[in-house]
Amino acid sequence: MYTIIFTIVAYLIGSISFAVVTSRVFGLSDPRTYGSKNPGATNVLRSGNKKAAIATLIGDAAKGWFAVWLADLLAERFGVGNLGIALVALAVFLGHLYPIFFRFVGGKGVATALGVLIGLNVWLGLATLVTWLVIAYAFRYSSLAALVASIFAPFYFGLLFGTDQIEILLAVLAMSALLVFRHRDNISNLIAGKESRIGSKSAPAGNKTGGKKQ
Repeated sequence: MYTIIFTIVAYLIGSISFAVVTSRVFGLSDPRTYGSKNPGATNVLRSGNKKAAIATLIGDAAKGWFAVWLADLLAERFGVGNLGIALVALAVFLGHLYPIFFRFVGGKGVATALGVLIGLNVWLGLATLVTWLVIAYAFRYSSLAALVASIFAPFYFGLLFGTDQIEILLAVLAMSALLVFRHRDNISNLIAGKESRIGSKSAPAGNKTGGKKQ
């Protein structure tokens, strides 16, 4: 019973789209209407507002971390085991991908997945983050960095824990598979040489209150 409650709460936490919320706070256009139309930090950055993009990144990562941290904190008290933690990790991630508060139109989940991994284990999260940073710095493609990092995340988990926490390992594998699936258009663009690089601006993105578009 408590495992179900934990899972539902995690999904609701994940359903808070910080790209949309932050854009409204900063008076920017809805990120679902320009660029890649993905409500995530990389697309918000295309508006030219770095502060909004950073706030989005932190918010989306923080909700993933918070859901897992809270579940881990309360797990023993309510008799929730590894299966419950695994379901919470997956649920908060799915909430970001398919948020109930935003008609199930969500982001691709990179920042939230990172937050989840940090919540599961700091070293797991850091190893995945370093992988993302190395690929992003070398090639300037956020999507490519996300794909490589997502593939390596289950490998890092295996190195740290082996198969001792199989339920959580399966949750990490599921998140990795979903990340690859959500980046299927990016994969096509990368192959075709049409993928936007980190920091590129999108013409339609700008203040929703008027003025020149950035």
